[in-house]
Order: sequence, then structure tokens, then C-alpha cells
Amino acid sequence: MNHTTQEGINNAHLWPLTTVVSVHGRLIIGGCDVAALARQYGTPLYLFDEETIRSACRTWRTALAACYQGETAVHYASKALLNTALTHLIADEGLGLDVVSGGELYVALRASFPPERIHMHGNAKTRAELEQALASGIGQIIVDNLDELAMLANLTVHRSPPQPIALRIAPDVVTNTHAHIQTGHATSKFGLPLDALDAAAERLRAASGLRLIGLHAHLGSQLFDLEPYAAAIATLLDSAMRMRDHHGFILQQINIGGGAGVPYTADQHPFDVHALAMRSGEALTDGCRRCGFPLLRLVIEPGRSIIARAGVALYTIIATKNLPHTRFLHIDGGMGDNIRPALYGARYSAVLAERANAPIEESVEITGRYCESGDVLIHAAPLPRASVGDILAVPVAGAYTLSMASTYNLTPRPAVVMVNDGSVRLIQRRETYEDMVARDVVSSQGQV
Repeated sequence: MNHTTQEGINNAHLWPLTTVVSVHGRLIIGGCDVAALARQYGTPLYLFDEETIRSACRTWRTALAACYQGETAVHYASKALLNTALTHLIADEGLGLDVVSGGELYVALRASFPPERIHMHGNAKTRAELEQALASGIGQIIVDNLDELAMLANLTVHRSPPQPIALRIAPDVVTNTHAHIQTGHATSKFGLPLDALDAAAERLRAASGLRLIGLHAHLGSQLFDLEPYAAAIATLLDSAMRMRDHHGFILQQINIGGGAGVPYTADQHPFDVHALAMRSGEALTDGCRRCGFPLLRLVIEPGRSIIARAGVALYTIIATKNLPHTRFLHIDGGMGDNIRPALYGARYSAVLAERANAPIEESVEITGRYCESGDVLIHAAPLPRASVGDILAVPVAGAYTLSMASTYNLTPRPAVVMVNDGSVRLIQRRETYEDMVARDVVSSQGQV
């Protein structure tokens, strides 16, 4: 699909790197006509631009390596989005992978992701998930609480070599983000309280099948301020010094989690990855010197900032509703494929895929198809005059949309395509009605 282009897209920082607008006003991503893809594969349809994903991976790797003289590693936080095709791409770019469930680990292993580059997170890992992780030989388990530590110690009795682990700490660092995505404060459900370190050390001393190699903290999501990261590093290093001086544990790495923000609307600015790498590198270098450590390995776990911008959600306008002061555009998707606006007021923007840079003519409510009044994808969206059948394109839709998607109202989940240099490939087919009844153990005739 080759197109002559004449201009870029408005608010280009919200769109995949390859986005342009054709001479006829049509939205082109990865060399492909977006509206044509929507009609070929149906809507809702999620489109991902391969070049944008690869570029984000390389930006994180090179920035961290350039700004810190010690060893570094970037692990993709797969809770933002995971599927087989994306797993292959992340592996190809040399990143590690963080998983938070047995399902995510299953997808990673099924895609032949190197298990030694996988970390497992989670505040409530089941025994079965821990057994799965141990049997798979993953590189590290991030222990979240004392009960998990006890279970893991029991599962690894006589294990040789010992399973590497890190302890997740609740560093009591408050961040400026939505309360639902704050995770580093003292009362968070995640991580060991600082005053539980001594108890953890006592249990570890008796756990011959475990080897503590580092400490971890994650502050939350959609963070734009750099100083909380520096504060978390200071707390982790103080904790590492306590583990050394009081308990004799010599640690090798500090993992500062992820959470780097991305812009979703025109008034928000891109996150400066290099600035975070620089600030974190400085804080860890200075802290290691202060504590008498060699330069510890610096690990970071971006998720949203790798995948969000690469994804665009495509919908068809199904119906309209005109009220005296409000116009509704009803689309064929909504909270089933993107619950973020309903869950915590996330904001998005949109364009018409066949009139991508056309003048704005109205402000509309873009509402979903699901039986909830809260199913409003975008409030007061500025658009050209839209009609039934128009294709709506919503940028920055790659993270925490499909990964939190549901079959509410028994509506199938969308298909997913990957575009690159004029080619397109289907990486996830659309869910079917048959898929949704596959788990039922009663036949269509009512027999068990």
C-alpha cells in the first residue's frame, strides 16, 4: 500500500512514528491506509506500528547504557500488553520480560522467550504459578511479601543452584498520579514494608534454595517527575546497606520499576527517557559511592512507554444522537476493549481516518456500545462533522487496553494487526461467539 503524502498528522507526538496524511486526507500508518485496513479486517480493530515499538525499545536500552557506567538491563512490563508476536519482537530487541501471572509466563515460554531473561512479579502469586516459574527456570522471582517468601522457601528446599530472587520494597514515596495507579506509598498493597526487612532476612538465611540478588521498587504509573525515582533509589540503597551490615547479604542489583508516563492528549508532553536515565544513573552512582557498594546493576521496567504510542484503535460510527446541546457518536467498541476512561477517567483524542486533518466543526461525546452509562470513550471530542459509517482512529491505544479487555455483554474482543513498511499481518484474530462458549460444559441441548 504505497501512498503519496503531503503532510504530517496534527499532534504528531500522540501517533506512531510512521503516521502521515495522504494528499486525499487519509490516515496512513506504517505505509498502510488505516481506513482500508478497518474495512478489510472489520472494527473494532487495533493496529500496531512495528517501527514505533522497536524505536522505543532501542531508546530505553541506549539511554540507560549511555547514562550509567555500571551494568544495565531493560525489561518490558508485559502487563501493558502481551501476545505472541509482541513477545518475539521484544526478544529480538534484546529486552528482558516481566510477567505478573502464569498466563503471561505461558505466552512468553510458548513464544520461546529466553526464560533466563524473565522476571515474575505479583503481590498474590499462587503456589501453582510459583511452581510454574521454578520449573521454567526463569531468571528471577520478585518476592512481594513474607508469606510468599515462606512458600517459595518451602518449594525450593534442596534446590541447586538456588533460585535468584529480589525483594519488592514499598519505599514510601508518594507520586503525582491517579490514586488507582500509585504503588510506592507506605500503605500500598504491593511490596514489603520497610520494617519487614529484618524478618525477610531471617527467613532468607534459612532458605538454602533461594539466593537474594537485589531489591525492587515500583512507584506507580503515568509518572512524569524524575525525583521520585531518585528518592526510591536512595531508599533501596539504604535497605541494601541494612541487608549487608545487619544480615550479611551482598546484593548485585537495584530495580527501579517502570511507570514512565506517555501523553494521551495534545496538552501533554512526551516523557524524556534520557533525562530519567541520566537522573537514575546519577542517583545510583552517587548512592553506591555513599554506601560503599560497587556499581550495582541498574534494571528498569518500562511497559506503557514502549507500547502505548505504537497502538491505534479503530472503530466504526454506528449511530448518532442529537440533543439540544450534545451530540453523541455511538461506536462499535468502547469499555469492553478500553476500560481506562470508565475506570479512572483516562482521556483520549480521535480523528476521522478518511479526513485526518480536516477542520474541526463540532464537539461530540464518543460513546461505546456497552450497557453502561459510564461507557464514554471521549468526552467533548473535537471532530469534523461525522456520519454513520465513518472510521474513527484513536491514538495512544497500545497499553492497558487489550490487556484489560473483557467480553462484557458477550461481545467478542477485537482483532489486532501489525503494520510495517507497507505490509500488514494479522497477529490476533477477532474473537468469535464459539470462543466465548468454549469453556461451557453444558451442550447446546442442555446435557452435561
